[in-house]
Amino acid sequence: MLKKFINQSIPYGRQKIDNQDLNLVKSSIFGKLITTGPFVLRFENDIKKYLKSKYAFTCSSGTAAIHLAFLSIGLKKGDNIIMPAINFIAAYNLAKIMGANIFLADVDSMTGQMSPQNLLNCIKNNKIKKIKAFLTMYLGGHPENIKEFYFLKKKFKCFYIEDACHALGAEYKVKEKMYKVGSCKHSDISTFSLHPLKTITTGEGGIITTTNKKISQKISLFKSHGLIKDKKFYWKYESNFPGLNYRLSDINSALGCSQLKKIKLFLKKRLLIAKRYSLGLEKHKNIISLPTYNLTNIPSWHLFLISINFKKISKNKDFFIKYLNKFKIYPQVHYTPIYNFKMVKNFSKKNFPHSELYSKSVVSLPIFVDLSIKNQNHIITKIENFIKLYKKKTKNS
Repeated sequence: MLKKFINQSIPYGRQKIDNQDLNLVKSSIFGKLITTGPFVLRFENDIKKYLKSKYAFTCSSGTAAIHLAFLSIGLKKGDNIIMPAINFIAAYNLAKIMGANIFLADVDSMTGQMSPQNLLNCIKNNKIKKIKAFLTMYLGGHPENIKEFYFLKKKFKCFYIEDACHALGAEYKVKEKMYKVGSCKHSDISTFSLHPLKTITTGEGGIITTTNKKISQKISLFKSHGLIKDKKFYWKYESNFPGLNYRLSDINSALGCSQLKKIKLFLKKRLLIAKRYSLGLEKHKNIISLPTYNLTNIPSWHLFLISINFKKISKNKDFFIKYLNKFKIYPQVHYTPIYNFKMVKNFSKKNFPHSELYSKSVVSLPIFVDLSIKNQNHIITKIENFIKLYKKKTKNS
């Protein structure tokens, strides 16, 4: 019954694993090292070439990547860090555990992302004198305002960390030149997730990139217990500071090597789905706001986020999601505003009007490589039926 339900239901995301992936994973399993073996180095080199980044490291998750980023810049108790109010809870949790002073910035109500102006408003409203770092989050895989954030990083002499967990494969333009998110040409550190629902997967895993040599050295040590191996005597090693075990295994890395070869195809298929959704739903643009894209920034389309004007609908977002569930369609919500969690104190909703508006209106529609045209049309049809059933009547209708 469970298998039948999974096969018939349409989740918001699903991994794409084929025989090529299985064969390479199998070869790693029967290799001499299944922990830190040859596929780890190969995958890191492949990622470095793909992103055109000076340094690239694998790790055990996107959360681990963000933690390594915080550790590598020396984030400590009393340091000030700014992040968007709309974000996955991981970055907040890590900064909280490390004792940092966390400031949440409101977001743009259309993109759900912290804009440069949102960042400046947060600094001004909270009277922040010194910033250790700010973290941006490219929601759904849409890189925004990177050039402007680069200037603000220079202005405030702080670290610019990109939470690019949604954005592997995304690109942005600066001075007529295109860059991959993760190249770190305009940021200090980029972090990625390799969770099964991301652009490519290693089962669980993460990537962290930088162009800064000192930061790269710290990442390398922090991810592997802080150990420094003796170059002459392989059985000897030293530890100058405490580190963690955030290593990615050779088995996971083998899957990553295989998946990365297909990233261009995966991105193309996601783009086609995004275009089909846009074409199918554009007639309802007075009720549904659709994500936009242009040649300035090329998204990875990890998510297809629609914003519904529920003021024109007699039902709310929860009802809309449950309505789609009846037809085995399972959209998702990205994300619950951080200040809404019970454990998060000292933040008032009134200071985040755009985050509130965004969180009450936005839904993530299913988007993944194997989503069939038939199922895409099914989703579009059910959304249209919902609008017909529950659209508020006006004097002219």
